[in-house]
Amino acid sequence: MLKSYFDKLMIEAGCDEAGRGCLAGPVFAAAVILPKSFRHPLLNDSKQLTDKQRKELRPLIETEAIAWAVAQVEAIEIDEINILNASFLAMHRAIDALKQKPELLLIDGNRFRPYADIPHQCIIGGDGKYKSIAAASILAKTYRDDYMDNLHESFPHYHWLSNKGYGTLKHRDAIRQHGACVHHRVSFQLLPIQLKIEY
Repeated sequence: MLKSYFDKLMIEAGCDEAGRGCLAGPVFAAAVILPKSFRHPLLNDSKQLTDKQRKELRPLIETEAIAWAVAQVEAIEIDEINILNASFLAMHRAIDALKQKPELLLIDGNRFRPYADIPHQCIIGGDGKYKSIAAASILAKTYRDDYMDNLHESFPHYHWLSNKGYGTLKHRDAIRQHGACVHHRVSFQLLPIQLKIEY
C-alpha cells in the first residue's frame, strides 16, 4: 500500500527520473503534487506496471494532480556534467515548471542536490512507497518512452522502439555496425571493452 504523504500538513512534490542507465537519449524527470485524497488501485512504481497500465494512468495523473511537470536533460548535457548531475538538473527543471510551489520534495533515491529553499527527503525505493513519487515515475517513464519512439523514426537501426536507448545486444550491435549518433551519450561505455588475450 503506497503512502499518501510524508507530512500531512505540507504541500509535497514527488520527484523521480527515467533513463539514467541508457546509452542514448535524454534523462527525463517529473515532479508531481497529488491531492492527499488521491486513490487508484493501479498506482505503483512504473517498473512494476505494464506499458498499457502506465498509459492508462498518465492522463489520470495529469488530470487529478494539483500540479505536475516533466523535464529533460539531453545527451550532450549529460556528457558535459555526468549522469548524476544531469538527473538532479532534470528534477530541478521539472520542479521549476510546477505551477504551484511545493513545501517539501520527496526524492526517489539516496542523493539529491538541494533545490532553492525547499527542504527535501530522499527515499530509497520511494517510487514503491509514496503515491506522488510513483506518479512522477510514471510520467517520467512514459514521456521518455514517447520521446525515444519518435527518435526511432529517424534512427531505426538502433531499435529504440523496443530498447528505449538501453544497452541491449541489438542496440550495441547497431552501434558496432553504424557507430554512435548525436543522441548517444559518448561519455558512457557504449561497447564492451574487448580484452586482448595473449597465449
